[in-house]
Amino acid sequence: MFEASDIREWRGHDVVDPQGHKIGVLESVYVDTGTDMPCFATVTVGLPTRRRLVFVPLLGATVGPGYLKVAHDKNAVKKAPSIDPDGELHAPEEPKVFAHYELDYVPGIGGERRLARR
Repeated sequence: MFEASDIREWRGHDVVDPQGHKIGVLESVYVDTGTDMPCFATVTVGLPTRRRLVFVPLLGATVGPGYLKVAHDKNAVKKAPSIDPDGELHAPEEPKVFAHYELDYVPGIGGERRLARR
């Protein structure tokens, strides 16, 4: 996967799908609270007056000069659960993010959240 020390360098980079189609711009990275490793990213999409942040898994993603290539198609990412640009992902919404990409969701051992923004 990725080194956590590189997270800050990714912000503002274009996010593209496997075919190289631009999805949007990387806004932030969410880590798995159990491992503290990058797990999901939020990508800014939409028109300037109707921007939103969509979630995309980082599994299978690669970093290149000026871009982050994710393993999911542009259309699938744009249909993913989203939050407002100044919003936050609420705990009850976490399972929906995983389900959209057909990923298993398991909360932390003590029932805590699985994702934390970095």
